[in-house]
Amino acid sequence: MNKVESYEEMFKRVQKKNEGAFVPFVVAGDPDFGTSLQIVQTLVNSGADALEIGFAFSDPIADGPTVQDADVRALDEGMTTDRGFEFIRRIREFTSIPIGLLVYYNLIYKRGVDRFYQEAHENGINAILSADLPPEEAEDAVKAAKKYGVDQIFLAAQTTTNQRLKKISEFSSGFTYLVSVMGVTGARKEVKTSTVDLIKRIREHNELPIMVGFGISQPEHVQEVILAGAEGAIVGSAIIDLIAENLQDKEKMMVEISKNAQKLKEATKM
Repeated sequence: MNKVESYEEMFKRVQKKNEGAFVPFVVAGDPDFGTSLQIVQTLVNSGADALEIGFAFSDPIADGPTVQDADVRALDEGMTTDRGFEFIRRIREFTSIPIGLLVYYNLIYKRGVDRFYQEAHENGINAILSADLPPEEAEDAVKAAKKYGVDQIFLAAQTTTNQRLKKISEFSSGFTYLVSVMGVTGARKEVKTSTVDLIKRIREHNELPIMVGFGISQPEHVQEVILAGAEGAIVGSAIIDLIAENLQDKEKMMVEISKNAQKLKEATKM
């Protein structure tokens, strides 16, 4: 495995070009292992600055129907935590850009916290975000993250108090994941004004780069959050929708995903 680029190095790289970071999200193994790997390679070739990979889970409470369906497709194809780590290893054969893992804490707890973080590090994962793990309950995870040099990511939303933002700042590394909408993941028509306000509020408590996700689906959304001061945008449901729409035509799927990714990356340029 080649040397993995850190988030710090990635942010410096894109900032030198006066751009924000474009970070696509997909579920490992959706719609099947081989096609999913091809999708990730297409995204890398089409301008992804980092990757956010989800491990499929049976009860993804933070996700809307689009990601839930992706989880079901991946689970139906036999995806497990073991195969998820294998998937990351395969990605590392063709790219060194940062990989963040989005996972539900049950999968970490079941495997053993220390073991999960060790394997994450060994397989080339830069960061872990557990969507259902609040900072107040994250002592074991933060300890393991520091032990193995993995960035621990937490979510910040409009409802996050200043006191909790300080706690997130203490426990986080890599970047802060800002949730742009109230509710679950899924494509939305617009970016809320409260998102722009939250970017400013986070800046008062946290020096880490900010990535905005949940509901970011169009180039205009990406442009808006970058201009508002975020360092990057995470786009998931819009890409997963293209997977779902083209299950019978994999060639068309890759063409559509590539076109979409290039437009989203273009929107990060200031």
